[in-house]
Amino acid sequence: MVPLGWIGGVVGLILATLISLYANSLIAMLHEFGGTRHIRYRDLAGFIYGKKIYSLTWTLQYVNLFMINTGYIILAGSALKAVYVLFRDDDHMKLPHFIAIAGLVCAMFAICIPHLSALGIWLGFSTILSLTYIVISLVLSLKDGIKSPARDYSIPGTSTSKIFTTIGASANLVFAYNTGMLPEIQATIRQPVVKNMKKALYFQFTAGVLPLYLVTFAGYWAYGSSTETYLLNSVNGPIWVKALANIAAFLQSVIALHIFASPMYEYLDTKHGIKGSALAFKNLSFRVLVRGGYMALNTFVSALLPFLGDFMSLTGAISTFPLTFILAHHMYLMANKNKLKSTQKLWHWLNIWFFAVMSVAATIAALRLIALDSKTYHVFADL
Repeated sequence: MVPLGWIGGVVGLILATLISLYANSLIAMLHEFGGTRHIRYRDLAGFIYGKKIYSLTWTLQYVNLFMINTGYIILAGSALKAVYVLFRDDDHMKLPHFIAIAGLVCAMFAICIPHLSALGIWLGFSTILSLTYIVISLVLSLKDGIKSPARDYSIPGTSTSKIFTTIGASANLVFAYNTGMLPEIQATIRQPVVKNMKKALYFQFTAGVLPLYLVTFAGYWAYGSSTETYLLNSVNGPIWVKALANIAAFLQSVIALHIFASPMYEYLDTKHGIKGSALAFKNLSFRVLVRGGYMALNTFVSALLPFLGDFMSLTGAISTFPLTFILAHHMYLMANKNKLKSTQKLWHWLNIWFFAVMSVAATIAALRLIALDSKTYHVFADL
């Protein structure tokens, strides 16, 4: 909202919702293409195009998931720092320290949860934690907004910087709605698969986006262009309430990160023949070394460049645009090339070229933003 303002922000969020729903629906309709159920996005791409595109899709997925994990560790570290600041008025602990702690907790959780289906009850906790954060953020933002004087809603920056930040914000918008791993998330959905996947998507992009809208609009309304990237750094209220919201955000980040790291874990487990009991010495030591090493790399990158908004822009640009929009439209074209009318083919090609241009432009904008922030804050910054 800050780089887009009221009109651009509201229109952008709604358009991103509709575009993302449409693109994911195309992927859902290809879930059983060719009489085979494709439970991995890269498997679907490989089935349609061949081995080279399989590898390219997996590379884009890996980049997307790595960046998502990086963002979650930054978020978890920011939440921990916010709790610390509530109770200690000193400068002994800085954001990189909290990111390191968050990374260690994420690694321990990944070692203890051997595979995605083992999350079980943790997904219930995840829902409760999300609602806790949403309700507290919403209530405190509304309370501050009612009491605050007139806010400044102008878009900050020069004319040139506004162009770049607007383009970068478009990548943020699509990143907020898409994962690049729809088949993996819906792999265990019951028959009829495509119909039920569409039902889940319609629910996600209607009722599911309402909390996102509420928190985003309320936060921007309450604090205007001075709103922090991490909203809880802007709100005022009882210390224990803010601490509860920050702890909920931290714990939710730990659980959510595991969901997006699971495809990489599953790939490594399969490649190295990890089977049998999760507590077997070989399996346990493999998780400690491999998952611990993966989280260590993620944590290092998070602490090195802890610019959450910048990483969201870059992730949306280099992986979410190609995976969710360009590839989805082209795969649908390839799978249905003999069934589509010329106008339908033209529609999909227009989408492909439009999102290709957006991907390049958003990548340039995101890299520019990271370069500027790196000059301003330096590496291992205490934001």
